Amino acid sequence: MVMTNSSSLTQVSRFIALVNGEKPNTVRQRLKEWYQEAKAKKGKKRSTLEVNGCFAPLLLWIIDLLPRSMKQIALALDATSIGDKFTVLSINVLLAGCGIPVAWCVVKATVPGSWKPQWQKLIKDLNGVIPQNWNVIVSADRGLYADWLYELIICAGWHPLLRINHQGTYRVPPHGEWRSLSEVVSAPGQSSSVRVVCFKTNPIECTLLARWDFGYKDPWLILTDLEPNQADVLWYGLRPSTECVYRDLKSDGWQWHNTRLLDPKRAERLWLAIAVSTLWMVILGGEAENLSPLPNWEQLPKKHISFSKPLKLRPPRVISCFLLGLLTLIADLLNGISIHLHRWSSFPPTPIDEFYYRNFSLS
Repeated sequence: MVMTNSSSLTQVSRFIALVNGEKPNTVRQRLKEWYQEAKAKKGKKRSTLEVNGCFAPLLLWIIDLLPRSMKQIALALDATSIGDKFTVLSINVLLAGCGIPVAWCVVKATVPGSWKPQWQKLIKDLNGVIPQNWNVIVSADRGLYADWLYELIICAGWHPLLRINHQGTYRVPPHGEWRSLSEVVSAPGQSSSVRVVCFKTNPIECTLLARWDFGYKDPWLILTDLEPNQADVLWYGLRPSTECVYRDLKSDGWQWHNTRLLDPKRAERLWLAIAVSTLWMVILGGEAENLSPLPNWEQLPKKHISFSKPLKLRPPRVISCFLLGLLTLIADLLNGISIHLHRWSSFPPTPIDEFYYRNFSLS
């Protein structure tokens, strides 16, 4: 998948056949049997890959590749669709402006109904995997907010960071009057962090984080169980990385949007290969970024224009860790360097990542 930049069965099987000197149809059948259910296979040792049993080991693998000093991690819940074919619900680890799927469920896009059972199962599959002494935030956009989801995240030992709409009400305990959420921040440039009871119907005691930056149509209204002095609304800035996940899985990486699969369960098994490939590229790209040389400021004249601006230890990222991983792998192979995957020595620098991963501590 990495070398063909595609999750297409035809392209991947043809590539493997060329490398191994096999017949393309032989490889194609072998790969099909990998994601098919047992009854569709031949032979006495038929079995079905239970993909949900791979979620916990996948998350543990990522944790094992992070810097040893890291004791926090950011997750995001989100959904992506492939036209009217599939909707994929996924839990993604957010790293260095990218993300890696660690648990997912594929459902038919046209089937109505609540996603509550699917989210409950996905979170249950990861429950207890992350060390208890780690700080974990879980973000989700306003389209996914539900009171049961908020409580479910807390029961897992994590901290929700869920965005809500401003069409509700809140009050400041113990005796505050109910007020419109649209009044928390009423104009750009304002922010707030306060303990509240949110919503008259299905009330929830929480911390309400709010921020409205200039240039944005709406403010962020975020609910969390953390105390006001423990949380920062800017941490929600990690969540857009989950959009990068789907871009990497689609146009930038594995061309998932072109899939011809029709069965959701088969698609879930294919996503395991997609997730492992994404993990490989993000970690490899982050390692390459960590190894990139720092700017040598000593070689510049003292009156150079660079010194008139705030100095940065590293230049801003111009290519994602995912794409850098792809380029690094190709360059390594051309230079005769063996395929590898190592633990990060430090966290690749992205301002919002650094703000969370280096500053979030409940101690």
